[in-house]
Formats: sequence, C-alpha cells, structure tokens
Amino acid sequence: MELRFSPLFSGSSGNAIYVGCDDAHILVDAGMSGTRVIQELCRVGVDPRRLSAILVTHEHADHIKGIGILSRKLDLPVFATEGTWRGMYAKIGPIADKNRIVIEADRDFFMGSIDVTPFSIPHDAAEPVGFTFGVDGAKLAIATDLGCIREGWFGHVLGADAVLLESNYDPDMLRAGPYPYELKQRILSRKGHLSNDDAGRAAAELALHGTRQIILGHLSKENNFPELAMRSCELYLQQAGVEPHEDVMLCVARRDGTTGMFSISAEMV
Repeated sequence: MELRFSPLFSGSSGNAIYVGCDDAHILVDAGMSGTRVIQELCRVGVDPRRLSAILVTHEHADHIKGIGILSRKLDLPVFATEGTWRGMYAKIGPIADKNRIVIEADRDFFMGSIDVTPFSIPHDAAEPVGFTFGVDGAKLAIATDLGCIREGWFGHVLGADAVLLESNYDPDMLRAGPYPYELKQRILSRKGHLSNDDAGRAAAELALHGTRQIILGHLSKENNFPELAMRSCELYLQQAGVEPHEDVMLCVARRDGTTGMFSISAEMV
C-alpha cells in the first residue's frame, strides 16, 4: 500500500501536513485558518470530509490556529499529548469530549493501516512530539521544531524512507537580523529550532542510512531563504558522498501553500 503525504504549509507563519493511504487520512497540525487548510487539501485532491483525525505536535500558534474550527466543522478527533492539551485548550475553543484524545510519546497507535508513533522532541513547548508513520514496511517521519540533534528523536527518524526535516534559519542571518536578543537566544538554544547546518548534517546521516526523500521545512521568513537552505544541505550531502537529486530527492517545502503530493511504498524501498 502506498503512503502519501503533502506539506500544505511549512514555515514560521503556519504549518500543516497531510498524511494518508487508502483507509486513513490524517492532518498533522493546522497552523493556518481552517479555510486555508481546506483549500490546500482540495488542491492536492484530498476531500476534507474524509479526514480521519488531526494530530498535534505542540501548542504554538503556528501549529494550532485552525484546529478548533476544523474539529468542530468536520467532527474530527484531535490527538495530542496531555501537556499539549493543557497548553492549547483555551486557545482553540471547545472540542467535543469524544474528540479529545490524549497520546503519549513512544506509544504507537493505528489509524487504518497506518502505524503512528509519537516521539519526544527538544523544543520549548509543554510536551512536544514529532511523528513517524509506517505502512507495509514504508516509513515517513515528520521532524520539525527541533532545538538540536539528539539521539532520542534522531533514532526514531533514522531509517525512514522520507523525512520532512526542519531547516529553520541561517545562523549569520539570525545573528545580524532584527529579532530581539531574547528571541535570538531562544531560537539558537537547544530547545529552539534547527539551523541549516544542523539540518545538513542530519540529512547526510539520514541519506547514508537509506532515506531517499528529504523535504526541508519550517523555514524562517526573516532568517532564511529556500535557496540557502537547499545549498547548505546539498553541500553536506556531497561531503558525505551522497549526490543530491540523484541518490536522494531533495526539495524545500513552501511556506504559503502546498509543495505537492509525495508518496512512498514498500516497492520503492
């Protein structure tokens, strides 16, 4: 069975990712308005009425803005850790009790044929997680909002066939930019965001362990450029003996709309 996925939005202004197969259709985060998310789902050929659930990585506004309205409008269950629920409940409006689902890091569950595993990530939120999705031997990982490379989260992602990987900022642009000192320190911290250099190092290690699709995501509008993130990653891959765009597909997710539909399957790995 084929596992399909589409970054609908990916950036500091809002994030949402579709993941699905024949018998399950999942929205990971909804950090834009419900209307915008529905528009992008339709654009990639996904009927919003067929969504199975919304999974939430953490409670920051760029990940939860549309969750409440989508859950109420489409009667969708929302899956989040207890800490994330505490952090976001007052921000998203009422959610029906039957649609409030608590999940735990490292405890997997199934949605249709998709094996979903939440894993802890280093970020300045209450109880943030990334996710892996497995179907018939094919594996996708979503790993954004990461302060640093750690064995914990990286162990979950290593070996995935496709990875949406954070490449948030260029360190020189961030340090020279207009952000207040406190915000710069937060982003640079081990619970902030992943730089282009760290993303490149992670991408090289992933490619050496079998990853064949890497989508760089969650780019900062103020402290990065898509071309800069791409070039940095290409250099790290080449230094590791991996030829970008030949040995591994590499692209940058768009901030303001869908990047297209991708797919993986056991036959491809």
